[in-house]
Amino acid sequence: MVPNYEYALDMILDVETDDGLTEEQQEMIESAAEALYGLIHARFILTSRGTALMVDKFNQVDFGRCPRVFCHGQPVLPVGQSDIPRTNTARIFCPKCQDIYYPKYSRHANIDGAYFGTTFPHLLLQTYPELVVARPSQRYTPRIFGFKIHKPRSNNNNNNNNNNSNSNSTPGDAVPTVDHGTIAAEQTRQSGGASSPKPTTTLNGVAVATTTATVNAATVTSNANL
Repeated sequence: MVPNYEYALDMILDVETDDGLTEEQQEMIESAAEALYGLIHARFILTSRGTALMVDKFNQVDFGRCPRVFCHGQPVLPVGQSDIPRTNTARIFCPKCQDIYYPKYSRHANIDGAYFGTTFPHLLLQTYPELVVARPSQRYTPRIFGFKIHKPRSNNNNNNNNNNSNSNSTPGDAVPTVDHGTIAAEQTRQSGGASSPKPTTTLNGVAVATTTATVNAATVTSNANL
């Protein structure tokens, strides 16, 4: 995850190396050392010693206070939105309202969020339950001339209501459809029209419809053969 890990670790430990590095390589190692040190810090604050040091900072309000009005200046803890470096900067987590905010101080806002991680504040509160505070019961209520504002019904609610009304309709409410082809066939069948199926017979090996003319033709042909 950290490029040039060996060189970066030597720089953190202040170990001198005899390798001749160019200025560009030196800058790359310094950047890698910064990322490595931040990840080590994220791991250290999860240990018992690191957590104890962070509790002292929390009690001294080193990380600031929650900007929410109804939290009444609750001290906050740093947190990251991702454990992957260079994804997000650090945020502050309020143990009272259980939400995250942008830090007030620029020195906190410029730190990579992965250097605190997503676990730290929640593990600290689990380790020190006396720091857990009750969530505020007050919520801001918008008003116009002292009257509460009713939330407008969304389009989704209107669509859901329309769908419910359609699903609750009775079968008698549906508009009947007429199959004109079926009616015409039924009328033709009842009247014995030309469209009714006719019986067939075989004449000289060919199947033909049996009509009066066909029967007469068959009779003539039979007499001629005799």
